[in-house]
Amino acid sequence: MDPADNHQSWADRSGEFSPEYYAQIGPNEVSETLAEVFDHYVETDAAVLELGCSSGRHLAHLRSQGYENLTGIDINDESFEVMADVFPELAETGTFHTGAIEEVLPEFEDDAFDVVYSVETLQHVHPDNEWVFDDVVRVTDDLLITAENEGNSPNRGRGDAEVSYVNDDFPLYHRNWKDVFSERGLAQLLKEPGKRDTVRVFRVL
Repeated sequence: MDPADNHQSWADRSGEFSPEYYAQIGPNEVSETLAEVFDHYVETDAAVLELGCSSGRHLAHLRSQGYENLTGIDINDESFEVMADVFPELAETGTFHTGAIEEVLPEFEDDAFDVVYSVETLQHVHPDNEWVFDDVVRVTDDLLITAENEGNSPNRGRGDAEVSYVNDDFPLYHRNWKDVFSERGLAQLLKEPGKRDTVRVFRVL
């Protein structure tokens, strides 16, 4: 699947893994982990960006914990229609951008956000578009948090496999996120493997 097809599959997604799907699930254990990390490292007035926010379940949970300077990017324009129905206060007070992160991130200034985080989004970035990881770091002023599926073996990885396909449909690219962002000058503060995702917290040096 080339980058354009990869983007289109997410922009048009309905049913499983769509904005409505995630809105119905609502906040989960990853939302709670994010809130715990924020409580430890982040002031409530911090400028926060979620990459691939969908209908906003994680942002809504952060908002309920007192964080209000919230921004999200999602490629599926239905995300924000669903958000307006399910999380109306978030939709009214947050700032949201429709588009691929490769398209939107270059528009932001350096160090635009105190905290940038991603939940199962960076894992879908096509290898041809790995340059966007430089932009992720560029717009991050303090903390970067990744909650990505790093594989399902006991060691949270898939050996030498670089990609797998979810439901034989869309690709999930396996990366060591510590390596990805350490190479770009960040220091890992925390690693917490979960049932599905591995949460990593990085600080800009």
